[in-house]
Amino acid sequence: MVRAAAWGFAGLATLVVGFHLLVIAGAPWGAFTMGGRWPGVLPWPARGLSGLSALMIAGMAAVVLARAGVLPWRVPRGAMGAVLGLSVFGVVGNAATPSGMERALWLPVTVALLLAASVVAWGEAK
Repeated sequence: MVRAAAWGFAGLATLVVGFHLLVIAGAPWGAFTMGGRWPGVLPWPARGLSGLSALMIAGMAAVVLARAGVLPWRVPRGAMGAVLGLSVFGVVGNAATPSGMERALWLPVTVALLLAASVVAWGEAK
């Protein structure tokens, strides 16, 4: 169960990272991110934030996979707690966004990420 949840987290994280990379490359999907402030192509500073988001979610996936025993890495104490905290923040942010399009797309994804991270955090790797 723990490894399946970790793989689920990693799969969703891959989709999120892919979205951010495409936004950085100029995809006109601003309505689906950052509160929909820029409905088309994001300006360069916002693309930088998208890059930080991509790095953060990739790092979170690495922590989840390591915690589940999929990756042979040791993660710092508290890293899984940070993943859970960031996941809660993602759910709250996407529930509160003024962009209905962003909320419809990302709220279910962030809820699923939080649930998967919770399974990994409180389960035992096999």
